[in-house]
Amino acid sequence: MANNLLSGKKGIIFGALDENSIATKVAERCHAEGAQLVLTNAPVAFRFGTIQKLAEKLKCEAIPADATSMEDLENLFTKSEEIFGGKFDFVLHSIGMSLNVRKKKEYTNLKHDWMLKTFDISAISFHKVMQTLFTKDLMNDYGSILGLTYIAAQRTFPDYSEMAESKALLESFARSFGYHFGTKNKTRVNTISQSPTWTTAGSGVKGFKEFYDYADKMSPLGNTSAEACADYCIMMFSDLTRGVTMQNLFHDGGFSNMGMNPSILEE
Repeated sequence: MANNLLSGKKGIIFGALDENSIATKVAERCHAEGAQLVLTNAPVAFRFGTIQKLAEKLKCEAIPADATSMEDLENLFTKSEEIFGGKFDFVLHSIGMSLNVRKKKEYTNLKHDWMLKTFDISAISFHKVMQTLFTKDLMNDYGSILGLTYIAAQRTFPDYSEMAESKALLESFARSFGYHFGTKNKTRVNTISQSPTWTTAGSGVKGFKEFYDYADKMSPLGNTSAEACADYCIMMFSDLTRGVTMQNLFHDGGFSNMGMNPSILEE
C-alpha cells in the first residue's frame, strides 16, 4: 500500500451512500488508495442498511450523525478520533436536500421555512463541520476538506430552485474557512463543481434527464461520471495538491466554459 496516494491517511465521508452516489464512489476509491475511513449520514439513512453494507465491504466504521447538529458532529468526531487514533487528513461534504424541490414547489412560490431548512442541510452544515474541526483542532497539517457543488451557484438553472443559493453559500464558506485553515495548519478547503450526475439526489430534480442529455452534448468531453469525480477527489485529498485552496474547481467536461456547441444546433 506504500505507493498508494492515500496510504496511511484517515478521513470522513459525509453524504448519501447508496450504490450510485458520488460519496460511495469516493469512499471506494479512498479505500483502494490505502485510506482509513469513517462513513456517516443522517440517522434516518441508517434504517435502509446500505451504509452498513458499504462499511462492511470497505472494512470501516459507519457512524450516524445529523450534520446540522453540533452535538452530533462533536460525537462523530470524538468517536472517529478514537477509531483513527489521531486527527484526520481529509473530509468530504456531499450533502444536499431541498424540501421545496422534493415537493415540486415553484421557485416563485417557495415555502421559506423549507428554504431555511435547505440552507441548513445543504450549506450551513458545511460551516458547522468545519467549525467543529477547526475549534477542536482535528485536521492534520496539510489536510484537505472538500465540498461538492454545482454550476447553478454561478448561473441560472430554474428547476434547481433554492439549491442554487445553497451551493453559492457552500462555495463562500469554502473560501472563507480556507483562509482560516490555511493560516492555521496549511489545511486546504475547496469545492468541486461536478457535471450533472445520475445519482438519487440529482435525478430527483425536475427535467433532469433532458438537462443531463443537453449538458452531455454541450460539453466537449461529455458529462463526467461519479467514478471520475471520485478520482478527482482522491487527487485533492492527496499530497499532490498541497498548493490548491479556496478554489471552486469545475469537473464538468468543459461545460462551464462553453457558450454554444454547434452539434446541438444540428439536431
